[in-house]
Amino acid sequence: MIALLRGTLVEKRPGQLIVDAGGVGYDVHIPLSTFAAVGALRTEVTLLIYTHVREDQLALYGFLTAREKHLFELLLSVSGVGPALALRILSGMSVDEIIPAVRRGDVAALTRINGVGRKTAERVIVELRDKLAAAESAVAEPRVARSQLEEDLHSALLNLNYDRREVDRTMEKLRRDGMPAAFDAALRAALQQLSPASSASAHRAAGE
Repeated sequence: MIALLRGTLVEKRPGQLIVDAGGVGYDVHIPLSTFAAVGALRTEVTLLIYTHVREDQLALYGFLTAREKHLFELLLSVSGVGPALALRILSGMSVDEIIPAVRRGDVAALTRINGVGRKTAERVIVELRDKLAAAESAVAEPRVARSQLEEDLHSALLNLNYDRREVDRTMEKLRRDGMPAAFDAALRAALQQLSPASSASAHRAAGE
């Protein structure tokens, strides 16, 4: 299962990117926020990937931030919300707009998104409110505040099936030694720091 994709951006349009990684062109569905934030054609891009598998289809959904990917996955847990609708919701409102709207039960805000009816908006609010609260409670554990780059790096390493405790120790060591400013450099540094056992486990899981 693909969890992270890094390569050259060869095609870019609203809702879709084609990324050349090792000579293979990957078709990736994206929200409009990702489309607006990625660089120019022929530049390198790194995406966090959600792989959606059905009997007759395998589709990749890409995000530049761990927050967007996490909210996309939460939206998929809502009854009647599939990947296309979840992506439409993320394209219609930012993460910083969706979360407060869910908290305050703002059906009107959600129904302003094209394709989201009142019943769908109500389900999103009812089914996500508790999950968002639980996620915030987990995040509320005492820890050093992470930058956006650190959040994305942490999520990417967990998606590669590394042990959470190993990841936390590695992140702390990188912080002490000096966290690289670019995501790709930070990812390479983290992978070099992770223990061989953890690395082997992750590679076995990635190959399954």
